[in-house]
Amino acid sequence: MIGEIYPQMLKAIKDYSLIAANDKILIGVSGGKDSLSLLTLLNEFKLRSKIDFEMFACHVRTDFHCANCMHAELLSAIFERSGIKYTFKDIKVLDESGKTDCFWCSWNKRKALFSLARELGCNKIALGHHKNDIAETVLMNLFFHGQISAMCPRQELFKGKITIIRPLCYVEEELTLRFAKECGFPAKFCRCPFGRNSVRKDAKELINTLQNHTADIDVSANIFQSIAALKKESEKPDSDELIPC
Repeated sequence: MIGEIYPQMLKAIKDYSLIAANDKILIGVSGGKDSLSLLTLLNEFKLRSKIDFEMFACHVRTDFHCANCMHAELLSAIFERSGIKYTFKDIKVLDESGKTDCFWCSWNKRKALFSLARELGCNKIALGHHKNDIAETVLMNLFFHGQISAMCPRQELFKGKITIIRPLCYVEEELTLRFAKECGFPAKFCRCPFGRNSVRKDAKELINTLQNHTADIDVSANIFQSIAALKKESEKPDSDELIPC
């Protein structure tokens, strides 16, 4: 299976210059199939590549848990088998009444990764978003925020001090699912408690519905490519339009 998924990640790394010599990369590992696949594939890339770079892994734990949350011992065993240095970071996202929401939880997780990256001297943070995630985000931003924007495969933040990279941006979710099963990752992945009733779930179902109406068109791929095309158009000298990404 790695022979099918690895070349797609390798193409993304080359197309977007995601990894360079002397990089220090912090991998955000939620414990789900996508982040564990990313961890495994980047470790394989480090073994095969001539590029000299460092990797660290981090699992951010919150006081808001799902029914299938992966135990720290199990995740620690996966990290140790990979040989990658790792840490767990605990944060609080619940308010005084014991409640939170999707935005606040994800915002604080991201903030924790930024903070740890600075502590470790990492210049890049790798996240496990795949092509379907990116396509869904495009629809979510369009329908609910009135913006044509998406997750970028490479996104510089804080004046270039930290760069978010998404090496799985060309990979279909179904492929990460099959890869995770072949790697023997735990069947009960960590799942967001908001996942069953979320806007992202609605976007995913819409794309799947459209995909079911055609066999010769890759809907997610077309959405992904349309954003890239819009961004190129916006970069022309006679264009005043900025397409956020």
